[in-house]
Amino acid sequence: MQTTTRVAVIGGGVVGASVLYHLTKLGWSDVMLIERSELTSGSTWHAAGGFHTLNGDTNMAALQGYTIRLYKELESITGMSCGLHHVGGITLADNQDRFDMLLAERAKHRFMGLETEIVTPEEIARIAPVTNIKGIIGGLYDPLDGHLDPSGTTHAYARAARMGGATIQTHTMVTETNQRPDGTWDVVTDQDTIHAEHIVNAAGLWAREVGAMAGIYFPLHPMEHQYIVTEDVPMIADIVDAGGEHPHVMDPAGESYLRQEGRGLCIGFYEQRCRPWAVNGTPWTFGHELLPDDFDKIENSIAFAYKRFPALETAGVKSVIHGPFTFAPDGNPLVGPVPGVRNYWSACGVMAGFSQGGGVGLTLAQWMIEGEPERDVMAMDVARFGDWISPGYTLPKVIETYQKRFSVSYPNEELPAARPNRTTPMYDIFSDMGAVWGQQYGLEVVNYYAQDGEPVLETPSFRRSDAFDAIAREVRGVRGGVGINEVHNFGKYRVTGPRARVWLDCIMAGRVPQPGRLSLTPMLSDKGKLIGDFTISCLGADEFQLTASYGSQGFHFRWFSSRLEDGIDVENISDTRTGFQIAGPKARAVLAACTRADISDMRLRDVRRMTVGMTDCIVQRVSYTGDLGYEIYCDPMGQRALWWTLWAAGQPHGMVPFGMRAMMSLRLDKHFGSWMAEFSPDYTAAETGLDRFIDFKKDTDFIGRAAAEAERDRGTTRRLVALAVDTDDTDVHGYEPIWLAGEVVGFCTSGGYSHHTGTSIAQGFLPRQAVSDGLKVEIEILGQMRPAVVTLTPPFDPDGARMRG
Repeated sequence: MQTTTRVAVIGGGVVGASVLYHLTKLGWSDVMLIERSELTSGSTWHAAGGFHTLNGDTNMAALQGYTIRLYKELESITGMSCGLHHVGGITLADNQDRFDMLLAERAKHRFMGLETEIVTPEEIARIAPVTNIKGIIGGLYDPLDGHLDPSGTTHAYARAARMGGATIQTHTMVTETNQRPDGTWDVVTDQDTIHAEHIVNAAGLWAREVGAMAGIYFPLHPMEHQYIVTEDVPMIADIVDAGGEHPHVMDPAGESYLRQEGRGLCIGFYEQRCRPWAVNGTPWTFGHELLPDDFDKIENSIAFAYKRFPALETAGVKSVIHGPFTFAPDGNPLVGPVPGVRNYWSACGVMAGFSQGGGVGLTLAQWMIEGEPERDVMAMDVARFGDWISPGYTLPKVIETYQKRFSVSYPNEELPAARPNRTTPMYDIFSDMGAVWGQQYGLEVVNYYAQDGEPVLETPSFRRSDAFDAIAREVRGVRGGVGINEVHNFGKYRVTGPRARVWLDCIMAGRVPQPGRLSLTPMLSDKGKLIGDFTISCLGADEFQLTASYGSQGFHFRWFSSRLEDGIDVENISDTRTGFQIAGPKARAVLAACTRADISDMRLRDVRRMTVGMTDCIVQRVSYTGDLGYEIYCDPMGQRALWWTLWAAGQPHGMVPFGMRAMMSLRLDKHFGSWMAEFSPDYTAAETGLDRFIDFKKDTDFIGRAAAEAERDRGTTRRLVALAVDTDDTDVHGYEPIWLAGEVVGFCTSGGYSHHTGTSIAQGFLPRQAVSDGLKVEIEILGQMRPAVVTLTPPFDPDGARMRG
């Protein structure tokens, strides 16, 4: 048995086999897969084997498209059959909200190169005749949808990996994973101990148990899932005899997916009366077993299916497949380097293994070998969950995700399970003021404040919601006087040490400020992609505060930790430094009334320590609202006292509390971008305009410098712009295609309604050579072509006089 390897992949399902193959494809041949039983043991062998491209995240959809196209390549490489059936698939919509979601997805697919199309009920009846179209208003057809042989596909991955030099060791159970001082690993098995530079946890149903061997908690939980295969169905038999195949049909209303299986049908359910499995851990003895049949929990789903697919009602049951598979709390995989653990990689929670397994394998191999994946994979990055997450949180979120597998996904939806979980000292005060809560990274964040007659829960919608008036009121309060908002949902880091400035000069592309000042800077990857949009505040010669996205703190802190040097200390203080921002033309008057410090000479981007009321604070003059404003940071123990000080001083000036919905409207007035919308690892600083904050003059070889300079010299092909959109009750949310002269030439990154200007505003990418102020284009929103005009000058405070005044 081989006892040394560069990479030890633990788990022989389709995901582990895909990771192994892609490592060899990208050039690493000294790689090994360890499986306690046979390949496909676990969830893979009993999977229904369906695949599709539909996914609300465009990068996930692209990776699913890659996975599907890979199968023919695997067959060509290995000479093995994956049992491919590219039959196409239709997702049904029986109400306007479901249809709106399909219209939004079709629009995204236009610039992604996916050839989906909206189909009418009559077309559905022709394409998928097993479907009863009563009550159906339309659907989305995807020609790439299909199904395959799970075992054959997994073995094809395995053979391709072996052809590339990989080793596969079956019937070998991992019992321990122990890290050596140099960061490498001893993988102890029941056969021998394997010394590996890297570990990849692709253990599927056992990922939690394998992770625990290294002291890692993976937020995953298995759910029971059941599908039924029927005896011959006359309608299907006729299609087969005529040389055809029936397409897949996804029926969200019935919580079901259906496909042809031989001369019969296969139908599976994501039922509301679902059941978690193995709550206290997956048994090591489980493998090629199934769970007992359980028709009671899918009784309602079956009754609905009989109405949607009448042929099922008279079909005999040939077999029932009831087995577990794992979900993460949001349903996406957990992929990438595990924060805080050197050389340990995750490839877990891949619920849709035959839609996503190839993309997961490619992503992880690129990350390991090339240092970063080629596209933004934040939606499945294992770092998107922090060290605050627990089994008690994971279980109800996984149940919720399972139940909503086929539900409409709204852009403004706030899911209720496992909430509230993490709150600040202001939670009860804000709740008493009518706060309507959202959440980010497990933390409760105010979306808006409801007054009499306003909704205490925002109704999910693709159109302007019933919170519209409340948000407008808060925007008016900020622009006309002064508003107050909590700053707990910023990621915050304290950088100290004698080499802090030198280190930051290397980590950040922009200028590192002098004491008492702050600067804005992009953080770049080695390949020049945006991986952060930061504010650096210099609090002293050897002390800095960094602020960025709260939801990306796992990602960012992992990046910092992997690049630490002697003389540097980086501390994540996201939850130990909190406070408020005040913004609006009366903000200075409010702050002046609360402190003995003289703030009359405090310029934009100044940073000072001062006592506000009774609370020692860090105050910096900057505001994401684009208005005159201040961010005021303090210890959480002093936050309530600080609140009452600011609130009392604000009353003579008509101070209003405002939430994140108003904040996102206010930033549109200034054409400010948002992290993971305008700014993400999919884009570069030059494309987004953040290159204006890069300090090319500094004598430092900062990370990503060579790539940024090369792009500066050659120019970019696209440019981020703002657009005023002529629309009625719908606004841009993100990824809507932009049309010019009858062709799709770009896409939107985000948008919304600017309550201050009374304009719908979008941001998005257009070809650089086409951009001009006043350029007329069209944006496809929910199937409607909406006129839009490029506006290069922000409508609020265009010269910055108010922000700087």
